[in-house]
Amino acid sequence: MAVQAKSRIIDVEVEEDQRNVEDVNLATSSPSILPSENDYEVFLSFRGVDTRRDFIDYLYNSLINAGIRVFKDDDELHVGERLSEDLMQAIRNSNILIPIISVNYASSKWCLDELVQMMNCRKCLGHIVFPIFYKVEPADVQGQKGCFGEAFHYSGRRFDPDSTEEWKQALREVSSLQGWQFANGYEGELVKSVVQDVLNELKKVVELDFSKNLVGIDSHVEEVMKLINNSSGATLCVGIYGMEGIGKTTLVKVIYNKLLNQFEHCSFIADIRESCNRNGISYLQNQLIRDILRRNIRLHNTDHGIHIISSELKDKKVLIILDDVDTTDQLARLTGNPNWFAPGSRIFVTTRDKSVLNRARVDIKYELEEMEEEKSLVLFSRHAFRSDSPPREFSALTRLVVSIMGGLPLALKVIGLFLCGKPEKLWEEAIHRMQKMPQKEVLEKLMISYEGLGEDQRQMFLDIACFLIGSDARVAYYMWDACGFSVEEGIGVLRFLSFISIGNNHELIMHDQMRILGREIVRAENYHKPHERSRLWDYEEALEVLKSKKGTGRIQAICLEEGNSNFIYDQGRSTITDELFRNLSNLRFLHMSDVNLGGDFSDLFSQLRWLKWGNCPSNFEARKFHAGELVILDLSGSPISEVWQGWHSMMKAEKLKVLNLTSCHSLKRTPYLSSFQRLEILILRDCSNLEQIDNCIGNMENLVSLDLSGCSGLKELPLQMANLEQLKELLLDETTMQEIPSFISYLKKLETLSVRDCKSLIGFPDSIGNLVNLSTLVLSGCVELATLPHSIGSLENLRCLSLGSCQQLREIPSWIGNLKLLTQLDLSGCSRIQQLPPQIGELKQLEELLLDETAIQEIPFFISSLEKLEIRSANNRKLTL
Repeated sequence: MAVQAKSRIIDVEVEEDQRNVEDVNLATSSPSILPSENDYEVFLSFRGVDTRRDFIDYLYNSLINAGIRVFKDDDELHVGERLSEDLMQAIRNSNILIPIISVNYASSKWCLDELVQMMNCRKCLGHIVFPIFYKVEPADVQGQKGCFGEAFHYSGRRFDPDSTEEWKQALREVSSLQGWQFANGYEGELVKSVVQDVLNELKKVVELDFSKNLVGIDSHVEEVMKLINNSSGATLCVGIYGMEGIGKTTLVKVIYNKLLNQFEHCSFIADIRESCNRNGISYLQNQLIRDILRRNIRLHNTDHGIHIISSELKDKKVLIILDDVDTTDQLARLTGNPNWFAPGSRIFVTTRDKSVLNRARVDIKYELEEMEEEKSLVLFSRHAFRSDSPPREFSALTRLVVSIMGGLPLALKVIGLFLCGKPEKLWEEAIHRMQKMPQKEVLEKLMISYEGLGEDQRQMFLDIACFLIGSDARVAYYMWDACGFSVEEGIGVLRFLSFISIGNNHELIMHDQMRILGREIVRAENYHKPHERSRLWDYEEALEVLKSKKGTGRIQAICLEEGNSNFIYDQGRSTITDELFRNLSNLRFLHMSDVNLGGDFSDLFSQLRWLKWGNCPSNFEARKFHAGELVILDLSGSPISEVWQGWHSMMKAEKLKVLNLTSCHSLKRTPYLSSFQRLEILILRDCSNLEQIDNCIGNMENLVSLDLSGCSGLKELPLQMANLEQLKELLLDETTMQEIPSFISYLKKLETLSVRDCKSLIGFPDSIGNLVNLSTLVLSGCVELATLPHSIGSLENLRCLSLGSCQQLREIPSWIGNLKLLTQLDLSGCSRIQQLPPQIGELKQLEELLLDETAIQEIPFFISSLEKLEIRSANNRKLTL
């Protein structure tokens, strides 16, 4: 549902001792509801006698503090027999409707009438209804039983039967919806959950769809398309350049979407500059090869990557986007020569530096300039007011903001979201500050939004900007939670305000300008004395602070990885002694690589929550290494085995929640799992020599995610895994197992099961149908899998089914029609499948159907009934309906 916000929130609260007829009439007829001028994001309906004094005030203020525009309807303020038109319009104009259904909710005619209106809006207008069952059971609401039923029947006796039947229907419908249930415990946890879910839903609405709602992009797309259409059929490289935040990435995304169906082989490599610094150019070469060839090739070095790209892609007509390139070397090692690809290929490069394009001798250069003022006004208004223009009373202020901000889309978006729902006084204060800034100082303007964040949100933002871009948000959660931050609310606010986004693989993503802003804020803590800053991410600076023993209690986080600067301290591993850490009393994040620790570390890491130690030595020399508060331990890429001496020290981390042992190739069996009773995430990805999972894994009752992908030596799973009752994610990609064990049916909470590229897999147990919570099942690349168990049709919560490249599959079973919630079905590469079963026409929620490289020649007529469906076939083969 589109959001059409037109004004700021005006809330009128009437205190109990002021409630007289005059006040009530005022409250229901004037500024609290302005039907044509004021739209809300959330509408709260509640019974005042049950919840007003505590829960509702807490919920309302928490939503407001998160930047959400809320209409709070108090049933005790109403007079008369019918809902006013103003009130009904407030419901219709809100995006999310939250009835707080308490014991006495049904004793109020007003509450029941509001509920009827809310359920009608859900059915007819697509509104979201999130009920909160506050100290009542949904079953009692549905059947009007218990204390709730008594209140309802009391109301029903006072009014006509038609109304009563309408109310019953609304109660039956709302009781079946997904929402929240609260009986006792901490209301704060419930409120946090509500705020987070509301922010997530609103974020979906705020995010602009590339094809429909972007402002001012069409003319640029048209010009670029005209340039490439006028060129020959040879491989063409197009460079798009412009200042930070101007919209280069957005432009190439739109172009990519526009050209996608014309190419069989496509790759979009984002944020190359940052990713190259973090992971190296071979990582990006690997991504390009994987995207084009659809298989993994382990590269030895960048020269090996160049050889694979130039030799194996030369007959492929490709569409490649290289986003945010900052050196010609990056281009040379990814798409260095037009002869590497087939004629007709298109390569797009974005950069801030035009000289990169000049040196690379790209075929076409296109400069993206600032937006025109009127288009800037529309973009800003969409984020500040959820409409294309400001309301009348904000018109002058809006034009003033836009004139100050200039035509930079990122700044317009961030400042618009910051001012959204704020009163005129705050607008005026923000404008006053902006007027003092240099016209082009984007960072200064973004700083206004940063200062509007809460303290926890600021700390999380700075952590991401300095260290955690690309990291798994679910892992970072544990550190912040252990530090006492309000994590869910913080992440929700940062996403809502576009400070960060989270990718499909849960990775933390941040626009370059926001990263620069965050790091500049930390530098400004003390420009001349790095040891007085809270975070040190540059290797040279961090090492100098440690070597000079100038570290202080101000330092919260350090990165000691040489890839973060051009400074080379020593060849091979360096040894860092305990003396260098002696004064870092508040260190909570430490990232080291290629270093050894030596000396007595007793009491030095008492606040450490996250230790990331890449390529740590097989000989452990640190004494009395006790990190009792550690919740995340990442030893990826280290030559350690199950008998590594360091395990004795690590086992003392009794609060450990995440253990990451990715690419620890010396491991043959899992180490000392019985010591980590609180572990929730265990990552053993690409431990290629791992042969055995210790039976004691069954004792890890808190484990929610287990990643065994790439453990090519692993042939079976221990029976004790059946005890993992909390497990939600199990990744077994690229293992050599022939069958998935039947005990998997005991993993009742499992939501994601992936066996991608298990080349030896031939069987799946019928007991998979018992996984009632399974929402994602990935079988892609299981080339020997010829049949699917009928019980998959029992997975009522399944939303994503991936069967890509299951080359032995000859048909899609009829049970596919039972998967009513399925949104994505991947059949790409299933070369023996010739037709789709009619039952696919029953999948009303299906949004994406992938048919690349199948034998399907015609799309059956029953597909036309699937209104949400987008059929994708990237091999340029015409499919007829």
